[in-house]
Amino acid sequence: RMPDLAEQVTAAAGKPGGVPKLVRKYSTYNLLAIDEWLVDKPDEPFKRFLLELMELRYDTASTAFATQLATKEWHRQLGGDTIADAILDRIVHNTIWINTGEYNMRQRHGQTMLDN
Repeated sequence: RMPDLAEQVTAAAGKPGGVPKLVRKYSTYNLLAIDEWLVDKPDEPFKRFLLELMELRYDTASTAFATQLATKEWHRQLGGDTIADAILDRIVHNTIWINTGEYNMRQRHGQTMLDN
């Protein structure tokens, strides 16, 4: 989850070499899934973490973003600045988009459980 990742970055910032170590850790996964992508606006240190992470993962590993935020809103939610441009530049190229529309798995499976 993106909020959990942001907390990890904040905690790592207080340790010598903590954030670069965290970037390296998450850059090595073959598939990194980030749920609740951009549910909150990231602060500057977290945006810089995302930029470094996406740079290392670009063309080498897959990243899945799960979000309820429309793609057209990502730039604004990232702050609308040059760092937002750079982060998105590394995300949107070589991307496969899967839009599930209004489908809500929790709602559907919750109803199935109630029906049983």
